[in-house]
Amino acid sequence: MLQLWSHLVDWFSAHAVVPVLDVLHLGRLAGDPKDIAAALLIATLQLCIIGFVFRPLESWVPAERWKDRKLTRVDFTYTVMMLVGIFPLFSFLILTPLANWIGGVDTGPSDASASPLALTHWFPVLKQHPYVLFGIYYLVYDLVYYWMHRLQHALPWWWALHSMHHSTRQMSCWTNDRGSPVDGFIQSIILATVGIVMGVEPDEFAWLMLLGELVQNFSHANVRIHFGRVLGRVFVDPPFHRLHHMLVDPDRPGLHDCNFGQVFSLWDVVFGTALYGEPVRPTGVGDPMVDDDNNHGLIGLHWNALKRFWGAVRRPAGWRLGEVAFTEDYRPVPVSEWEAQGVGHRPVTSGVSGLVDAPTKEAAA
Repeated sequence: MLQLWSHLVDWFSAHAVVPVLDVLHLGRLAGDPKDIAAALLIATLQLCIIGFVFRPLESWVPAERWKDRKLTRVDFTYTVMMLVGIFPLFSFLILTPLANWIGGVDTGPSDASASPLALTHWFPVLKQHPYVLFGIYYLVYDLVYYWMHRLQHALPWWWALHSMHHSTRQMSCWTNDRGSPVDGFIQSIILATVGIVMGVEPDEFAWLMLLGELVQNFSHANVRIHFGRVLGRVFVDPPFHRLHHMLVDPDRPGLHDCNFGQVFSLWDVVFGTALYGEPVRPTGVGDPMVDDDNNHGLIGLHWNALKRFWGAVRRPAGWRLGEVAFTEDYRPVPVSEWEAQGVGHRPVTSGVSGLVDAPTKEAAA
């Protein structure tokens, strides 16, 4: 299988990637064409796994039953754009030149240009154990993602962008990549910087992000598949992440502030943000200005997020930590003030035709 994969990468690089780079005069900037070919093939494989494994599971063991899936179409379109277009462009036309410009990745403890924080700089023995090294990389990467994700919810101008991801009423295996490109760019820059500092090579970083993306595609899937009492405390499963996307419950308004982990639910357990055992709930947001995303197509969806972002980032309130909603002029206001103005939450049954009964708290655990 490894030999077949190598031959496939070589063929795709020679017959597709190199000719395109030559036409665009990007050969010297984009890094190794084989790395680009591998990333594109991995993305294609990822799309196949989502479409031919996760998607059927949504029909066989759904968490919610929908009359139709029309609200998932925009997420499907954007997922394809991200995996075979936007993400490879970022990884190999921005990340690789950046890594080369600052001196390249770590090449050993005697290399003066290497990052002083690179893992293999301080622990050269890890170079002899690439899978262990990759696992450590991923733990650090996922921990950084956890805290970044919490900030996305707490910093109003960032929530203005990230709320586009949460506005979906039909969370599915295609929802993971639903997000503003500005939000995605900020996330990628932060994670890429951490990767470069740790000494992660660009092709390894592509694997890190693609692996995380695939796991998140599954955790967003509309399925009721639990990992059990033990593994569920370590890894994020779909019911766990679904609670992070739950529609705000007016009777328990802080309940949705939970389950921020990307791959490891362990971080939520350690830092006290884990929530288990709740019944299946509809997904979406209570803020009508954000929920309005569902009334638009791909372009309008992104335009809404940018208007919220501009309304927040240029105002002092957009920089004060706390949960906010948005007024009609896109001004962020604390949720308590917003509720005092009499703006109600979207009804908890909106957009949902049927909820599959959830297991009991003990069974979910």
